[in-house]
Amino acid sequence: MKNVLLQAPDAGMLPQLLMFGAIILVFYFFMIRPQQKKASDQKKFREELTKGMYVVTIGGMHGKLVAIEGETVTIEVDRGVRLLFDKASVSMEATMKMQKPKDIAG
Repeated sequence: MKNVLLQAPDAGMLPQLLMFGAIILVFYFFMIRPQQKKASDQKKFREELTKGMYVVTIGGMHGKLVAIEGETVTIEVDRGVRLLFDKASVSMEATMKMQKPKDIAG
């Protein structure tokens, strides 16, 4: 049995390199690329913010955008109560959930 195993042909490094390359491709397509797409979608969302939009911050504050100045936004949370936030604190996911039309049964 020892002699048979010792006489097995050496496949070289090609299969190992192919496996390593496959692992890198899987890692890229399942982890890196989706993160890049999500970051690009968030950037696009923040650039498209407009006055009058109802938004949700990452802290859960709901309100209406009343002013956008550079990298800051002013959100009116109640009549006469305005808070200043950084644009990065507006949550795309929570805002989109809030703005989806609610299904009405019946």
